[in-house]
Amino acid sequence: VQLQASGGGLVQPGGSLRLSCTASGFILMYYSIGWFRQAPGKEREAVVLLSNTDDRTYYKDSVKGRATISRDNAKNTVYLQMNSLKSEDTAIYYCAAVWGGTGSIYFSWDEYDYWGQGTLVTVSS
Repeated sequence: VQLQASGGGLVQPGGSLRLSCTASGFILMYYSIGWFRQAPGKEREAVVLLSNTDDRTYYKDSVKGRATISRDNAKNTVYLQMNSLKSEDTAIYYCAAVWGGTGSIYFSWDEYDYWGQGTLVTVSS
């Protein structure tokens, strides 16, 4: 049972990336999802959250309008599309999954059952 995060890399300011989070050993569509990030010297923070019913989301204010979360249930994968990237988006991005209440989102990283290994996003010219 694991989550595999991928898609990070070096991108110029204003560029885009699509992060992927693929599950193995469990069916991701039944889980609420969190994308978190941790920048050097900073606390891990919730960036985007998605309920297990897909009808409730949370976007951190600084990424609203630039980030979109989506699922591909056939691929057992969740995506985080990030556009108009800024230097302050530089961080290690983690995906996480939690088996929780119907329609719930979870803001605290320690509420999650499974974590991906993290993928580094560097926004720099």
